[in-house]
Order: sequence, then structure tokens, then C-alpha cells
Amino acid sequence: MGGSTGNRGPATTGKRGVSLATVRRLVLGLPGVEEGTSYGMPSFKLGGKFFARLRDDDTVLVVHLRSFDDRDTLLEHEPAAFFITDHYRNYPTVLVRLAQVRARMLADVLMDAWRRGAPRRLLKEQSDSFSGDHSR
Repeated sequence: MGGSTGNRGPATTGKRGVSLATVRRLVLGLPGVEEGTSYGMPSFKLGGKFFARLRDDDTVLVVHLRSFDDRDTLLEHEPAAFFITDHYRNYPTVLVRLAQVRARMLADVLMDAWRRGAPRRLLKEQSDSFSGDHSR
């Protein structure tokens, strides 16, 4: 994958399974992500656009990756945790089995998706905070 998960490979250490509280903490910890609802389920938007949502009685998280290559890599290397349905086949989106994914892997996937979808202003702010530039 082009982002952090691709450089490190799949996260294969740590306990499998994340709680809804962990999902919310990881997603809402990303700058510019707002919580709402979609199809009656909790959802998250980035810059006003779909980023992720829960489905299947909160057992699955749908993440808009904005990259077919990343999706295909996740499906190949972590099939227990990541899958798609026919509905999502033509979208750069992956479904995550919360009971099977490791928290570190989910955090990496969400960060990569955030980097691809974040408005330039947020990317610059994030870059500045990592570089120590607080002159804004």
C-alpha cells in the first residue's frame, strides 16, 4: 500500500478485535472528522464527504480508502479482517470485521484513508504539527 501500512506490511502482532469505543476514538481522533448517521447507523465524514460508517449491528466498519490498490492489498494480506461485498466492488472501499482486525492495523488503514481524503488545509496543518512549525 502506498501509505504507512504498505511500508510496514500488515500489522500481525497484537490482539485481534476492536471495540466500538476504540473505533470511535481512532476515527474521531483524525483532524476534521465529524460524526453523524448514515442509514440509521453511526457514520463519519471528512470535509463533508463520506469517510467511514458502521453497519451490520456495529460489527463491521465501512472505510472509504480512495485507493483500489490499498483495498486489494488488504483483501489479499488480511482476509479474515477485510472484505467487500458486490455492492462495494466498484468503489475504493473496504469492509472491516471489527472482531478480527487489530487496533494498530485499523489505525494505519484509517490514517492512510484520511491522508487521501483530507482537504489540503488539514494536510498542511498536520504536516506543520509533525515538523514542529507552530508559526500559523
